[in-house]
Amino acid sequence: MYSKIELSTCHVKSRKTVSNFAMKDENNLKEITQIAFDVNHELHTKAFWSLDLVCEKKLRLFVPYIESFCEVLPQIKNDSDVRPATRICFLLAKSNHRKNGINLSQEQEHNIIENLIDRLIQDEKVASKVYAMKALFVFGKKYDWIYEELKPIISQDAYNHSAAYQTCARNILKKLK
Repeated sequence: MYSKIELSTCHVKSRKTVSNFAMKDENNLKEITQIAFDVNHELHTKAFWSLDLVCEKKLRLFVPYIESFCEVLPQIKNDSDVRPATRICFLLAKSNHRKNGINLSQEQEHNIIENLIDRLIQDEKVASKVYAMKALFVFGKKYDWIYEELKPIISQDAYNHSAAYQTCARNILKKLK
């Protein structure tokens, strides 16, 4: 697994190759998560890029690693790591909301929510903020206090970002009314 990650690039085809390899064997999946969750590891970012695709395809495989993921979330600072981590949060939020989805513990939900709010108010790249906004909207269906936090953050921040961010913000604000 290490050599596959090491040889990978940011290109989708390369990340898909690594993610498919990780999904084929439990040991590979374990190794990619260990590397991704070690923020000091030289291949941490590359591992996170492929882990994001694993979660997109087969989120259930990620269940044994959710607790560790929640623990590492506050340590993730690099822009290249924040986007896939925030996207994984969004995928978990959507699944957690579905009837037959993955059930997060209340503590896991709160850890993820806290991290998402931090991502939204910090100076992050637009893609990370959009995933955070969308995930918080989903969690807000369960925790109505989130909407009260989300409204002013999105309203104040919307026009400081790209057209894509503004569109997402407008759509969520419409749904919150």
